[in-house]
Amino acid sequence: MASILSWMLAVAALTRAAPSRLVKRLDNGLGLTPPMGWDSYNHYSCSPNQSIIESNAKAMVDFGLADLGYHYVVTDCGWTVPERTANGTLTWNATLFPGGFPAMGEYIHDLGLGFGVYSDAGVQMCMTGLPNQTGSLYHEQTDADTFAAWGADLLKYDNCYSSQAHGYPDADYNPVVSPQPRFETMRDALNATGREILYQICEWGVDFPSAWAPALGNSWRITNDIIPDWRTVFRQLNQFVPSAGDAAPGRWPDLDMLEVGNDIFTEPEEQTHFSLWAIAKSPLVLGGALNDTLTTIKQSSLSILSNEDVIGYNQDSLGKAANLTRRYTDAGLDVWAGPLSGGRTVAALLNWNNETVTGTLNLPDVGLQSAGTAKDVWNNTTATNVVTSYVAPIAAHGLLLLELGDTTPAGTYPAERCGRTHSQGVTFSRVYGLTDSAAYTLSIRTEGGDGGEEIMVTSSASGKATKAKVSDGSATVAITLSAGSNNTITLQTASRVSFIKVAPPRGTFYPSTAFAVSGTAAHYNCTPGLCAPVGSKITDVTQNGGASISVPQNSSPGSSRYVEITYINNDVALSTSWTTGTNSRNITVAVNGATPARLEVPLSGRSSELFSPMNGWGDPATLGMLVHGFGSGGDGEDMVVVSNANGDAGVQPYGADFVGLRII
Repeated sequence: MASILSWMLAVAALTRAAPSRLVKRLDNGLGLTPPMGWDSYNHYSCSPNQSIIESNAKAMVDFGLADLGYHYVVTDCGWTVPERTANGTLTWNATLFPGGFPAMGEYIHDLGLGFGVYSDAGVQMCMTGLPNQTGSLYHEQTDADTFAAWGADLLKYDNCYSSQAHGYPDADYNPVVSPQPRFETMRDALNATGREILYQICEWGVDFPSAWAPALGNSWRITNDIIPDWRTVFRQLNQFVPSAGDAAPGRWPDLDMLEVGNDIFTEPEEQTHFSLWAIAKSPLVLGGALNDTLTTIKQSSLSILSNEDVIGYNQDSLGKAANLTRRYTDAGLDVWAGPLSGGRTVAALLNWNNETVTGTLNLPDVGLQSAGTAKDVWNNTTATNVVTSYVAPIAAHGLLLLELGDTTPAGTYPAERCGRTHSQGVTFSRVYGLTDSAAYTLSIRTEGGDGGEEIMVTSSASGKATKAKVSDGSATVAITLSAGSNNTITLQTASRVSFIKVAPPRGTFYPSTAFAVSGTAAHYNCTPGLCAPVGSKITDVTQNGGASISVPQNSSPGSSRYVEITYINNDVALSTSWTTGTNSRNITVAVNGATPARLEVPLSGRSSELFSPMNGWGDPATLGMLVHGFGSGGDGEDMVVVSNANGDAGVQPYGADFVGLRII
């Protein structure tokens, strides 16, 4: 893992958890942007019928959703019968679908939409508590030919009743062999039909499909099922983080279907849900009832699903997913961001709190310092010349969603946009400090003036003036900044200043091997090549066991330092998805006995939790937070303690494994 070498690396901490390692994708020319459509499961479960499918398909057209790109109409589980026909093919339940699937597909096609079907890579489909319905295992080519003959444009392929070694249970989260070969068999069968059929793999994130599914399908589920509860959003997003770098045209990690319109979430929650799925480049598959004999979608939900800006971010031609860039666990806030075509950036500040907060999106958290334009999507406003931060109220469980254009990279301050000229020179305000430090590097670029000119530089954090000598239009000097965005830098010069650049110190990395363990915590030597950059880690970090180290004291009492933590978490919530599972673990850092700072980290595992060396528990990631209390220790040293203090006892008894930390 790279560490913070420049200002922008303050942002990239979590995206480094999902490095791009693109493998050959399924090259069928489909899904070059994330698929969009509607699926019957979230609202109707495994009880669809012809009237439901056709009325919702028509609503997609009537409500303008088809014109916005929602294209596929998928009949999920519950459409077939327990046995195959005499000639060995699947058939529809004639009571529920009296017109038959070919005719229903024709109806959908006549609306200008795509016809999606559902099957399963097991001996039965996912129909717990309902009459068994035969799956496609061992009948892949027959079923692929059948779907093609019906005019299918999409196949959603599930993973129930598929593990022979365990007696074909409904769901097997610990299969003896990988699901990969079964999904590969269906891919080959679909290819053999000669029909273009978009292929959606649905194996719930078992065996880390992002490592192998891109070569098989156009999208692949990286999480267990979404559930009708707000807590599901946190769980899904935490599992997505390691897969973000795998998104690209034709290949999309799938966060599962949308619950917008199902009267489960508040309006701000629906905005958050829809926005995060969109910028993560997940397929946008509607899961609510649009229109049937009992239900019509609310106008507020329809407006959310129809937001052309948000849809545009999902369908952006660059095809790069946003990812978590900073998590303020103690404040209950997440920052997510990703690149868009045209040099734009989409950024989101998510409020996990149960109350409205005044949210501050620090642009350096998303790799930027200023933006010529900032489109506030859900507040429907646009600001110009935004420097360092953007502030707006955020409703409980809502988010601030910004499209940032005409931007400068983090740490770069053009004088024209960020400075104020005066008789003695120029003053830059709203200068951002990642950490309290006297070791920032300030670079100054001037126009005109004589070589050898001396610029007097004053930082508000120190109040002291320092001389910087100009050579060939440039000058460099060390300055002091405080953590936050309230710093001011004043340059006394007769020359015109074009811009300044500010870079934080590199800091010092302390490996886990340098820490003393206590209580339950223990050192663990990893498989060679894993647990980088140390090759080992500290495990069993709990509220009764942690790790400590004394570091040189080089700051004033009570200073705050940015601490970048290299951690490992592969506590995948599969069997616990419907209860307490979050796909996260806590880690805390306390300095000199001060109140611990807490970070709830997402998954870092980027390899199989079943079959890879260390089962994904050797895959590190980094994420940073500001920690208070430095400079207050005795004997010229600060005591740093890594633990799981203030974690959720009983839910997350074990903290994330610890590889090392960098103190900036």
